[in-house]
Amino acid sequence: MHDLHLIHTDLKPENILLVSSEYIKLHGYKRSSSDEMSFRCMPKSSAIKLIDFGSTAFDNQNHSSIVSTRHYRAPEVILGLGWSYPCDMWSVGCILIELCTGEALFQTHENLEHLAMMERVLGPIPEHMIRRASRGSEKYFRRGSRLNWPEGAVSRESIRAVRKLDNLKNMVSLHVDSSRSTFIDLLHGLLKFDPLERLTARQALNHPFFSDPS
Repeated sequence: MHDLHLIHTDLKPENILLVSSEYIKLHGYKRSSSDEMSFRCMPKSSAIKLIDFGSTAFDNQNHSSIVSTRHYRAPEVILGLGWSYPCDMWSVGCILIELCTGEALFQTHENLEHLAMMERVLGPIPEHMIRRASRGSEKYFRRGSRLNWPEGAVSRESIRAVRKLDNLKNMVSLHVDSSRSTFIDLLHGLLKFDPLERLTARQALNHPFFSDPS
């Protein structure tokens, strides 16, 4: 898509489908309450396709201020810095973590909490992005340099939701063998705060995680 100068802007698991619905049953484990054996289903093919191009835009078109479903929204969109191809790559990073852990990475519906979650998982937002944030986003920061958190939290539940998150490496390591460090490196490349430093689609495809079978 990016080679065609198209930005999807709404990448999420619901918009990624298996090409074939055929699957095979694999033996799972015996249920503790009985001798009955459970099964898990594995797709015969891992081929996928994207759907829902309703908000797709050419890079040279006028861009709306807000794009992407909340959980997969890139920081530059929240901060009003404008967006382009990198916003799709941020979404891909969030999707890969969700496929790995079974849960959406940023389960929030509020901007300040969302930014606090990002900092909890990925470290501080770069100051140069904060300085260029839109006027509507200035309220999320204290003296223009630090996120107004937890002071600006809307509730204690919000503070707890952020606090229960861990840094990216620790979160993923609970689900991925330590030998697959290339996966964590890929995620860090996809989830760079600065969109100019984020991996492009082509760079991601050429990442050692995909090119090195070990």
